[in-house]
Amino acid sequence: MPRTVSDGGEGFDDIASRSSSHRRMDSIQHGHGYKVGFPPKRSLLAEFSDAVKETFFADDPLREYKDLPKSKKIWLGLQHVFPVLGWSRDYTLGKFKGDLIAGLTIASLCIPQDIGYSKLASLPPQVGLYSSFVPPLIYAAMGSSRDIAIGPVAVVSLLLGTLLQNEIDPKTHPLEYSRLAFTATFFAGVTQAALGFFRLGFIIEFLSHAAIIGFMAGAAVTIALQQLKGFLGIANFTKKTDIVSVMESVWGNVHHGWNWQTILIGASFLAFLLVAKYIGKKNKKLFWVSAIAPLISVIISTFFVYITRADKHGVSIVKNIKKGINPPSASLIYFTGPYLATGFKIGAVAGMIGLTEAIAIGRTFAALKDYQIDGNKEMVALGTMNIVGSMTSCYVATGSFSRSAVNYMAGCKTAVSNVVMSIVVMLTLLLITPLFKYTPNAILSSIIISAVLGLIDYQSAYLIWKVDKLDFLACLGAFFGVVFSSVEYGLLIAVAISLFKILLQVTRPRTALLGNLPRTTIYRNVEQYPDATKVPGVLIVRVDSAIYFTNSNYVKERILRWLRDEEEQQQDQKLSKIEFLIVELSPVIDIDTSGIHALEELLKALEKRKIQLVLANPGPAVIQKLRAAKFTDLIGEDKIFLTVGDAVKKFAPKVVDNV
Repeated sequence: MPRTVSDGGEGFDDIASRSSSHRRMDSIQHGHGYKVGFPPKRSLLAEFSDAVKETFFADDPLREYKDLPKSKKIWLGLQHVFPVLGWSRDYTLGKFKGDLIAGLTIASLCIPQDIGYSKLASLPPQVGLYSSFVPPLIYAAMGSSRDIAIGPVAVVSLLLGTLLQNEIDPKTHPLEYSRLAFTATFFAGVTQAALGFFRLGFIIEFLSHAAIIGFMAGAAVTIALQQLKGFLGIANFTKKTDIVSVMESVWGNVHHGWNWQTILIGASFLAFLLVAKYIGKKNKKLFWVSAIAPLISVIISTFFVYITRADKHGVSIVKNIKKGINPPSASLIYFTGPYLATGFKIGAVAGMIGLTEAIAIGRTFAALKDYQIDGNKEMVALGTMNIVGSMTSCYVATGSFSRSAVNYMAGCKTAVSNVVMSIVVMLTLLLITPLFKYTPNAILSSIIISAVLGLIDYQSAYLIWKVDKLDFLACLGAFFGVVFSSVEYGLLIAVAISLFKILLQVTRPRTALLGNLPRTTIYRNVEQYPDATKVPGVLIVRVDSAIYFTNSNYVKERILRWLRDEEEQQQDQKLSKIEFLIVELSPVIDIDTSGIHALEELLKALEKRKIQLVLANPGPAVIQKLRAAKFTDLIGEDKIFLTVGDAVKKFAPKVVDNV
């Protein structure tokens, strides 16, 4: 029973009035079904405004500020920039206990890693520790992730070290090298903060997941190979990172360059670290075993070298680590001169890689704990911490997957775990850095090798192979590019293959031949549904992409090829001639003038064959543009239907009657 006005719903007069007002949009019901509706015309300004909003403000960030007093808006604005103002109000002693344990655990992991990663970047060891002191404090105030652990990471350290050494030799010009490193860090932060501030985070999505898997695996292999210098005790080692140069350097020093005491230390503790990691993986409650193993390795190996004075028998040691917290370095950044542009280029690349890793890590752990992180807010936080870090003698810091995993398993509740880690690092810099003097470089190499092995995700690579061969090609291309050439070329190959895949999908969209599922009015891809039967005298083709200038000609030619194939098949089987070509436009979200021109050419080609063109279910953007271009007048509005079923019912009623 239809509701009347008296029961609170619409009355018959209201319904009639509403139907009358929509009649001009062809939205009323006819005997054979609903006709395609034409959306109201919109101004250019409104269309442009909506496009900008969806591109840059898809999450509607201002929705929280609606209908609020000015003071409340200011407070919410401060919370947006400094999330700590929000979650700190509900902070409890119970949460602090979890953060304290997690912070102490990741500190025990980060201290030996930071010393090793700084060597990977060819920077003094204390710079690695500096980078786990200041940046985590900034992130704790501005970041939105509860689980991410901030500090130097292997991939960015290797990338930075490789790119910087192409410009300056760190041994002959250590000050200029450090200045360029701080300059690159500054511009890495500027790049990250700018992407977040201008809400351009979607740019990092152009690096596909498959390319990242391959790039990370290649970087892990390269990093591990670089550690053979410290692991084998080789003094003269190649500066190149490709596998061929590294292996030539390794085997070229086999008779005179290897040191057996160094190899014994490195191999013993690498085995210990791998066993500890295995124990942590097998039993999640024993995660602390793998977390504390690096620090235990450093303490034991340092003590062993000190009492045996193995450094006098060819075992390379860390030597002095400068005591004290971060000195200011703002005056060392190149804001003018020839290294300004170089620092910007290196920083932009390192910043993008750091962003990709940090955002991926943040989203992973946020999903595990069922909360959301704001990607743009994260970029601003990461950028700000690197800008401040560049002015306090730090190099590029980002989210570390190994430390974040330990942080998560240790029971962290908020970003306070980063603060605890930072305080421990500060105390280390102030009090105990002299104790690292006799730490063998071999143990640092072992720690880095054991850490980067986790970056080789062979399970994901195998899954990519099973799911998408083109994605797997991107994965392999990035991997071999890093391993056989360099980190920057591997990154370039990863981006190039990702963009190539996008271009391929845009220029060569899928099309499908549709058939009728028995005893239904549903039409589906005949390849996916072998039971689907073709309609006699009717060819139904679906286009699975927007139709733009990049693919319009291909779409037209592909539809005509479907038609030629069907005509040849019908001649062979002596079936009825095709009289109607129905193009299903449901997946076509947009069309441009080139696409409309292609449809016009398709219409002309069909008219020569005495075949009528019929369109089914064009979306609002498509039908609006077809009407503006007067294509609807050209084809006739009686040839545009809401569904394929309606079109078949009109032009092949006998088929429908048999359903």
